Amino acid sequence: MFEIGSSLRQARQHRGLELADVERETHIRAKYLGALEEERFEVLPGQAYVRGFLRTYAEFLGLNGGLYVDEYNEKFAAPEEELPPIQHRPQRVRELPRVARPVAGAVVALAAATVVVWQLGFSPPQRTAITQTQLVAPVKKQTAPARRTSSQPRRVQATPKAPGTLVVRASRGDCWVEVRLGSETGPVVYERVLGEGGMLRFGLRKKLWLRLGAPWNADVTVRGKPVGGLPHAPVSMTAA
Repeated sequence: MFEIGSSLRQARQHRGLELADVERETHIRAKYLGALEEERFEVLPGQAYVRGFLRTYAEFLGLNGGLYVDEYNEKFAAPEEELPPIQHRPQRVRELPRVARPVAGAVVALAAATVVVWQLGFSPPQRTAITQTQLVAPVKKQTAPARRTSSQPRRVQATPKAPGTLVVRASRGDCWVEVRLGSETGPVVYERVLGEGGMLRFGLRKKLWLRLGAPWNADVTVRGKPVGGLPHAPVSMTAA
């Protein structure tokens, strides 16, 4: 067992670094770094943040981040509360009178006749509804299409290119993730610790800037292609 805060402070001072220097390199706010050195873990938003920031800070200083996380879990982490199992109660199905059955059937048919098409992407989802009126519109008699002569050019409709996605998976442990629009100074889209086993997915209709605090724990794919060679240090990248 050892003192987490004092060992972090001594390692930082031995390297001649200030908290502002560490903040600039790790993208962890100085007030959180100071709280780790003073073992005031309640300042951080939650235990997942403490573990992620503690591992990143320790490994930035050349220390074993896993040992610091284990020491925190042993001495400071609060036990997670176990939730009672959810009990499902069977619901009674009330049978409709015979007279009301045709009315209910008409309502169900009307609901089933409405088809909603979702357009998925990075921007807020939009939907287009096909109403019952459109479905029961009279069908016009189709005539045979005119035969195309060799002199007539063939029209080819261009298929819109899919925007693609950026996927981050915390496959081997917790990973701190920061995503911004355009560049490292753009608006923040996501900033928190992604727990082990978690996955994030972002549309690529706009260029994204990505920062990983513990990239060795993460797997990243851009437009379905894996990004290999992630270093054993915080890393930044841009996905267009």
